[in-house]
Amino acid sequence: MITINLDKAKAIAHDKRRAKRAEEFAPLDIKATIPAEAAAAEAARQVIRDKYAALQSDIDAVSGVVELRDIVTGAGLYDHAKTTKDKYPKE
Repeated sequence: MITINLDKAKAIAHDKRRAKRAEEFAPLDIKATIPAEAAAAEAARQVIRDKYAALQSDIDAVSGVVELRDIVTGAGLYDHAKTTKDKYPKE
């Protein structure tokens, strides 16, 4: 039987969440340095912060691996089908 350490799985999910958030922030980081676009960029960044803060709370609140998997895949942090396809391509 395979045992999954939920705390480690949550830590991995948080790492993926942080990476995805950084990816969404990247274009706004540039716009935030342009005075004419700074206010709009900061507003967009706040929307992203709020989205990922809610996701962080959801990850922290899970009590099982299946629930964590559903949150992670639902948020687009992990695509099992893509990963499996990449690992085992059709011949």
